[in-house]
This record gives sequence, C-alpha cells and structure tokens, in this order.
Amino acid sequence: MVTKAEDRLTFINSTDGVRVAVHDLGGPTDPTTTVLLFSHATGLHGRVWEEMASHLNDRYRCLALDYRGHGCSTMPEGTNLAWSQMGDDAVAVLTSDLIGPHQVVHGVGHSMGGAALVLASARLKNQLRSLWLYEPVIVPPGALPNADAPNPMADGAARRRASFASYEDAITNYASKPPLNELVPAALHSYVMGGFKRQGDGTVTLRCLPTTEAAVFRGAIDSGAWDLWPDLDGPAAVIAGREESFGPVAFVPSIMSARRDTMLIERRHLGHFGPLEDPKAMAKDLEEWVLAHP
Repeated sequence: MVTKAEDRLTFINSTDGVRVAVHDLGGPTDPTTTVLLFSHATGLHGRVWEEMASHLNDRYRCLALDYRGHGCSTMPEGTNLAWSQMGDDAVAVLTSDLIGPHQVVHGVGHSMGGAALVLASARLKNQLRSLWLYEPVIVPPGALPNADAPNPMADGAARRRASFASYEDAITNYASKPPLNELVPAALHSYVMGGFKRQGDGTVTLRCLPTTEAAVFRGAIDSGAWDLWPDLDGPAAVIAGREESFGPVAFVPSIMSARRDTMLIERRHLGHFGPLEDPKAMAKDLEEWVLAHP
C-alpha cells in the first residue's frame, strides 16, 4: 500500500515492517518519462540528491529513497539492517506504483546505495536500464575487516555527535570541517534538513542514529553484491573520485576487472561525496550516460 504525504513524500511497504520513504525530486509525471532512481550512501538520505536532481528534473522524473534506518523511513525496533535488506527496500520502490510497468528506469547509486542497486537489479531482471554508480561499495574478498574486527568507518560513525541546538548550528558545524565541508552549500543544507528531526525543545537530532550508521557500515562485508556483480545484466558506469588512503575508491580497480560491460569515469578532483561536491557536473555526466543508454 502506498500513502502520500503533502510534502511530496511517499511511503512504500518493504520487508520486516519497514516503510520506505521516497522523495519526489521533480520531473514530468507522464508515464513515458524516463525515471532516475537515486540511491544514497550510508548515513545519508534521499534528499541529499536534491541539488543534482535540480539540473535533471526538467527532462527526467527524479525519485530518491531513504533506506531503512535513514531519513524519514520507519522501521520496527530490532529491524534487520543487513545490506540484503537494503536491496529489499530498493526492490520495493522499483516494483511500486510510483513506477509504471513499461517505464525506463536508470539506477543512480552512491557508495552503499550503489551496492543496494546491484542487489535489486540482480533480483529484477531487466527492470533497470542501466546503473550509474559513484564509488559503489562492492567489496572484493578480503578488502574489509570481519564484522567483529575494528572498523574505522563504523567506529567513527558510532562516535558521531547526534544532536545540535538547531538546524543552523548543525550546518555551521559541518561546513567547518571535513568531510562535509566539501559539499556545496545547497547539498549540505539538504543533508541537514532531511537528516535531522526537530525535537520538542527546539534542538535537532540525527534521524540515522550513530548506532544505526555504525551497524550498516559493519554490514558491508556481507552485502552479497560482489558475488552478483560479474553476471549482472545491462550496462553500468562506475565513477571514481581521487585516490584516498581509505575509502571505497580503493575497490574500483577490482570492480572494473570483475565485469566487462562497465565504463569507468574518473573525476579525480572530487572526493567520496562527489555527487554532493559538484552536483551540476555530476548531473551532466549522468545525463550523457542516460542519453547513451535510452
């Protein structure tokens, strides 16, 4: 069942009692319009794509989901946060009434969101016309620590500050230090406004709790995306930012060698948050890809 809110937000039922929030980021509603489904990274949410979508929604229907534990999606206490269930959430959106049965859909993924689209694409043969993945976390064997070992990303997430005095205070804080200081102001604003919830005393608190974000990071090693990637149907592009001492860009060479029908697009002036650092240029890259794969 799909229920619509007044703020262009739709909720889709997924597995485990999860209700996945889908943001309508604009675009023609004609059933023949090509759909771009935006899929976010761990700790983020669908609204972070607003600025990139603003350069595309005059031509394409732009939708973005919030995975379980993120953004406005809701879930029962104790819900499974395994990446296979993130795939469930993407499948739920792709098979919902938001997308027509004959509508062309391109998947646009970032980090974990790229892996989730791989999982969904493997289950829904030919549902996605293509995949455009910015530094997807498709993890080759041995590339990450075991789930019970120290994990810099998970351990760092667990220590995140969970609340601020106001939305403005959060924006000022993030704009002053890496890595979010690299985001363009509009993308940072979208991240904070969609990623925090105002409390009764006026303070704002993260929707994706630090414990949730840490648990999701630890699940990367068992996502299953690596095993599915080589035999995935359809064209895919992998976009890589600059080399970093630690981060998903390190997986790109293995990802490229594991699957033939994949194009590598290098944008070495960008970091891991590339779609939020230069959304206008990223939108241009994405549109060129979509036009080449109608």
